[in-house]
Amino acid sequence: MILRVIGKLLIPFILLFALYVQLHGDYGPGGGFQAGAIIAAAMVLYAMIYGLSTARRVFPDWLVESMIAGGVLLYLAVGLAGLYVGGNFLDYFVLDADPVTGQHRGIFWIELGVAITVCGVLLKIFYLFTQRGQDQ
Repeated sequence: MILRVIGKLLIPFILLFALYVQLHGDYGPGGGFQAGAIIAAAMVLYAMIYGLSTARRVFPDWLVESMIAGGVLLYLAVGLAGLYVGGNFLDYFVLDADPVTGQHRGIFWIELGVAITVCGVLLKIFYLFTQRGQDQ
């Protein structure tokens, strides 16, 4: 009972911290990898407190696998957008008339793709580890 109450209080703050790390990645330490790992850690904590079946209802396997592919596709789309508008692959400065704004936009979307992929991969690894031994 105590763990559930503390978990209900902590998990939103962990997710808020992940959002801060994600958005602060342009200006200081942090970014997509760290934010994705923090979100996955919050989900692992949720699964440990409320049970794996409950966590799998929140983040089902199809969603986790879609996150892995979707994050990579977002990363790739930003790179190809640079090619489409006349720059090189992952040239962010061509994504806007102002090169600085283009850099910020490109980095934001790249880091978001990394966060989605990292979160999906870590959750998939967690799900696979928890299934180990049950399939036999």
